[in-house]
Amino acid sequence: MKTLAIIWYSWTGGSRQLAEAAREGALEAGGVDVRFLAAENAQSSDLLECDGYIFACPENLAAIAGVMKAFFDRTYYDALGRIEGRPYTALICAGSDGTNARAQLERICTGWRLKRVADTRIVNVGAQTREEILAQKVIGEADLAAARELGAMMAAGLEMGVF
Repeated sequence: MKTLAIIWYSWTGGSRQLAEAAREGALEAGGVDVRFLAAENAQSSDLLECDGYIFACPENLAAIAGVMKAFFDRTYYDALGRIEGRPYTALICAGSDGTNARAQLERICTGWRLKRVADTRIVNVGAQTREEILAQKVIGEADLAAARELGAMMAAGLEMGVF
């Protein structure tokens, strides 16, 4: 059985909601083992043991959040040359933009020679003030549905050997 890793970090809840929705979609699709891993706990062995990945994180200060970056820093060289060609996609929760975080995350995955199988989805929550930025996020149903669909697509693709 193929294994899908959903590796996520969230400070104010938005990215976690997206990751949870992706997990729901993957589990509903069935046929794969789904590992739901907080970035602060995920290790290079998790990458090596899984067949595909969904990364979910917020954009902080025009970059992927530090905890997610620390995951990539901690695992990058041990996984380098050992996970090439595996499929991935990503979800980014942003206050208004998200494009720099997307570029940074995709560049890391390009270095690993992963295969992006769906466009990185950026969910903008419109948080612009200090209070809005620090508040717990509520992701809308349309964005959650898209994340569920992404999870289902990854699971189905892994199960069928499409990726």
